[in-house]
Amino acid sequence: MSIVVATFYQFVPLQDLDSLRSQLLEFGGDRHLKGTLILAPEGINATVAGPRTAIDYLMAKLRQMPQFQSLERLEYKESQSQTSPFQRFKVRIKPEIVTFRQENINPQETVGTYIQATEWNQLISNPEVTLIDTRNEFEVEIGTFKGAQNPKTSTFTEFPDYIKENLDPQKTPKVAMFCTGGIRCEKATSYLLKQGFKEVYHLKGGILKYLEDVPEEDSLWEGDCFVFDERVAVRHGLERGDYELCLSCGHPLSPEERNSPHYDWGISCPHCYGSLSEEKRRRREEKVRQLQLQRQRQAVSDGNDT
Repeated sequence: MSIVVATFYQFVPLQDLDSLRSQLLEFGGDRHLKGTLILAPEGINATVAGPRTAIDYLMAKLRQMPQFQSLERLEYKESQSQTSPFQRFKVRIKPEIVTFRQENINPQETVGTYIQATEWNQLISNPEVTLIDTRNEFEVEIGTFKGAQNPKTSTFTEFPDYIKENLDPQKTPKVAMFCTGGIRCEKATSYLLKQGFKEVYHLKGGILKYLEDVPEEDSLWEGDCFVFDERVAVRHGLERGDYELCLSCGHPLSPEERNSPHYDWGISCPHCYGSLSEEKRRRREEKVRQLQLQRQRQAVSDGNDT
């Protein structure tokens, strides 16, 4: 059975988050849904996976709730997977649905100009447009748009400092920004407009929508796109990429990096090999040993059942 992976967000004022969390847990808990929904006073942000019927049930229930009567404004995307990229179904309450820590930034009031994926190439090919990748550096390393600036941030909260130190509203007439699914750019464009930038654009639906709608032969995207689930990265057509996560440090690894002499499955990779303490190495080695024993016992058990 094919699994539907649904990603969606909406900036909408929410109250009584504890009650809302309980209702959403009830909707998803017994319908084979997995993934995470984040609730905050500013809205909802989610990536969930499950059978078609379970996804449709969740969205129908959301539309019936008074908090989401304007759900047609929801930014929603789907892809397919043979297995669920998540282990559990969780609903979390946080201060923000995407952490930015900037006061008076409200995408419901001020936001940049949305550009459809099919019109994105024309915009970013304009030499007057400054193109900025709003994602973190490890995401940019995997793939980005040709000619995009890399702010080299480790968290989204560092992005305002990059803007203050590198861009002048008077000297940068047009700015275009993009991120994975569009949500970070809602706040990033709102922030730039508050700083006095006049023309600020962002890719509607983010990189994922671009990879879904724009044919590979017409694409200005280079590489894969990191996603925050067990798929690790996707490419055009939202096909699963070749990256895997280092189980020690969590950095995404290409096939070339997994061939490195510093790569030891479950223990180290080229990104963490030099900083791995002996104590942590011993803990990782013991964890790998236990996992291998568990697999051996499972293999024997499966053989005895045949």
